[in-house]
Amino acid sequence: MFQPDSTALRVLLDNRPSYSSFGAAWLLGHGAYALSHGDDPLLRLPALVPAALLITGLVTAMVITTVVSMRAQRSATGREAVVGNLLAASWLIGFGALFFLITALSSALGQTDLKMLLWPVGSGLVVGLLYLASGAAYRDVLQYTLGAWLALTSSAALLLDGAGPYWVLAVAGGGSYLIAAALEPQRRSAAINYRYA
Repeated sequence: MFQPDSTALRVLLDNRPSYSSFGAAWLLGHGAYALSHGDDPLLRLPALVPAALLITGLVTAMVITTVVSMRAQRSATGREAVVGNLLAASWLIGFGALFFLITALSSALGQTDLKMLLWPVGSGLVVGLLYLASGAAYRDVLQYTLGAWLALTSSAALLLDGAGPYWVLAVAGGGSYLIAAALEPQRRSAAINYRYA
């Protein structure tokens, strides 16, 4: 009787907790920015509320994602371990590069309020590109598709003015995470069946 390789099963991530927590963070955080943005906002919120919602949500999502990833990578060896470590380092490098880019642009243009827009859309672009890389490395079409969508919609949001970019990030970004979370069990089942067919 065929026995599946238990190591392969352990490194097959279940991304539902990560997708759900990031989806909620984007929906609530960017949604609060969208509702309270501009001279005549739909909802008057203290300036710190949207930032607190977004930062708290993102930190929570990062902790959840780190725990899930570390548990899955514990038993990884060889190529799987190298890929996991390189992808983890890519997050630090990507956001480090984004920090330098936004700081330099804001300083060069003399517009410190530019950071308020560039951080959310830039983060969406970096996350999208990292999901593209991770999806390609692990042959995860769902994550690859999510990455493509986040990279494109976050970048295209810059074409809008007013609260438009925040609405795109909240609805298109947060919503896509929640759709991915709903599709994740089907993706995992197909991946397990493919590996052991």
